[in-house]
Amino acid sequence: MKGYKRLAAAAVLVLAAVIVFINITVTREYERSVKQYKVDISRVVHELEENGRAWEHETVTGVFEYDGSADFYDSDSEYVIREVGGKLYRIEYTEASAGKPDLLKINLALFAAAIVVLWIILHIGRNIIRPFNRISRVPSELSRGNLTVPLTENKSRYFGKFVWGLDMLREELESAQKKSLEQARDEKTMLLSLSHDIKTPLSAIKLYAGALSRGIYSDLDGQKKAAENISAKADEISGYVTELIRSLSDGFMELQVRDTEFYMSEVIKRITYYYSVKLTASGTDFEISRYVDCLLRGDPDRLEEVLQNLFENAIKYGDGKVIGLTFADEEDCRLITVSNSGCTLPPDELTHIFESFWRGSNAENKPGSGLGLYICRKLMTSSGGDIFAAVEDGMMKITLVCRKASGGSA
Repeated sequence: MKGYKRLAAAAVLVLAAVIVFINITVTREYERSVKQYKVDISRVVHELEENGRAWEHETVTGVFEYDGSADFYDSDSEYVIREVGGKLYRIEYTEASAGKPDLLKINLALFAAAIVVLWIILHIGRNIIRPFNRISRVPSELSRGNLTVPLTENKSRYFGKFVWGLDMLREELESAQKKSLEQARDEKTMLLSLSHDIKTPLSAIKLYAGALSRGIYSDLDGQKKAAENISAKADEISGYVTELIRSLSDGFMELQVRDTEFYMSEVIKRITYYYSVKLTASGTDFEISRYVDCLLRGDPDRLEEVLQNLFENAIKYGDGKVIGLTFADEEDCRLITVSNSGCTLPPDELTHIFESFWRGSNAENKPGSGLGLYICRKLMTSSGGDIFAAVEDGMMKITLVCRKASGGSA
């Protein structure tokens, strides 16, 4: 904002300088035109002295030699009488080729223009620069976890969609934070409960193990009974662990998916626009097949997220030569395939790529968590679709199966 204030001050100074310059220039030009007739008269006199005749000049309208007539001194124009070579000449002139400028009107017009420019500067500062400065602090506040204060748009609404999007992000982060806290609380409660429950079978196992080690069960039947009890308690602990794993798996990464209808081209145009620029810059051929638009059922934002993930994987794990996007139809579904050259994934690992936290042997020295394709599968299945992968002639091909809406092809 300080930089903008300095810029606004500089603009005011420039406006003032322009107004002063125009006033000085107009005044000097008028004074020059007023004095011009005296210069032209002197030139006429000099020409008469030298040549006996005068040439045309800007402010001199006529030169007449005295002929003894009384009308010589009678003229509607301004004139002067000069004696040249013993003869009298009437030199008629006009003082200026243009009328005297109305500096008041000129200054009023300039002042009005200056007021408009200043209003625009103030309007930009108040309704664009200042709100933007306020909005620019939002990401840092969100990163620090300040999620409770909603964003409000100012009256001008220049940043309507931007503020709306930031507020949606804030709400999503706030909701995710609440869910995370609730999940952490539930997990802690569950762990405390399980740890309490596990103590009883553990104590029994320790008791039976101690008895066996001290030889309390001297007969074979007693030893067998103790071993069976230890096995039963171990199974009980195993059941608790299984329940723990199941509970943690059920609550892992809950993704919300909308069920709406949308045109496929809306998503494809955004994806191709972004990646055509990105891939061209990196020297990768981007091959897009032709397609007939159709109405899909699901969540367009989630479909775009899945496609972005597939393209990023194609860039990361491919050889950078070719990335393709093709389309096909199968019954009531539209198949969208993202392919890339240079696939180095062993065939026996292909069935594992959609598992959580799994990374292939070709992922060495490449950043990642092993969750990308897992999330893609979760999103596609939640939308009523599917996802599968294949390797053909060194090309990795991942295909999305998207449900068509009742409208069919567009």
